[in-house]
Amino acid sequence: MSSVIAFVGLGHMGGPMAANLVKAGHRVIGYDLVDDSLAAAAAAGVERAASAAGAAKDADVVITMLPAGRHVLALYQDQGLLAAARPGTLFVDCSTIDVADARAAHEAAVAAGHRALDAPVSGGVMGAEAATLTFMAGGGEAEFAEAEPLLSAMGKKAVHCGSAGAGQAAKICNNMILGISMIAVSEAFVLGESLGLSHQALFDVASTASGQCWALTVNCPVPGPVPGSPAGRDYRPGFAAPLMAKDLGLAANAIREGGVDAALGLSAAALYEAFAEGPGAEQDFSGIVRAIRERSVRPADQTGTPA
Repeated sequence: MSSVIAFVGLGHMGGPMAANLVKAGHRVIGYDLVDDSLAAAAAAGVERAASAAGAAKDADVVITMLPAGRHVLALYQDQGLLAAARPGTLFVDCSTIDVADARAAHEAAVAAGHRALDAPVSGGVMGAEAATLTFMAGGGEAEFAEAEPLLSAMGKKAVHCGSAGAGQAAKICNNMILGISMIAVSEAFVLGESLGLSHQALFDVASTASGQCWALTVNCPVPGPVPGSPAGRDYRPGFAAPLMAKDLGLAANAIREGGVDAALGLSAAALYEAFAEGPGAEQDFSGIVRAIRERSVRPADQTGTPA
């Protein structure tokens, strides 16, 4: 069954996601502040709206993909998105935002007579383009059941994680694991370099042993062992380091607020914040291996040969 979907936020992630909804047979009405993003979405079959509120007024479902919680809350309330939608509209926010902001957005939607789901994604731009994203959803079971066919059109897996905010909680926990593991894998390769171990030899061992993980076998931080990883494209993202820094920052906030003993999570957040503000500003998050190598006392070249 096709739906009328408003999609607000048509950037690197939102644009391909909206295009996949069009491919699935839905009518998608889109809006973005950036004209080029709106034009690219229109070329993929998304109908252009003059405003976010204009996109939402005839929609069955409103999907948002925005940079931060403040943008979602401002759009919902100050910019009139909730007021423009018909009563009972399902709002699905796919942004990665603070858990408290996700819950506040959910409460605002319900207070305005709507229904809401937080459904952040994992899989990056390539996953958005290939419709292989994983969605982590928070909200009611009925809302999740209604949204699931749309999530399936944009991804390969959707998990109902619990009540409002649970999707965001799962996302920041998942990305904390990813950030820590990428640092660990990068440190291991730099250590291997200092010991005269080739990248390929370390990969061949670790990828089939207890060190195996996604950061190694899919997004390997050194060029060669995984030809499709960003390391083979001079660390062009992929999943950009500033986005990882943002997600780890959200995790760090939750760690502090919850009084959790998570030293590695806090350390990863600090390392990625520094990397994203410096040389990693336009690199994939796996490029942190370069920063680790540069800080090392005994540098090596990028083939695993000690300098």
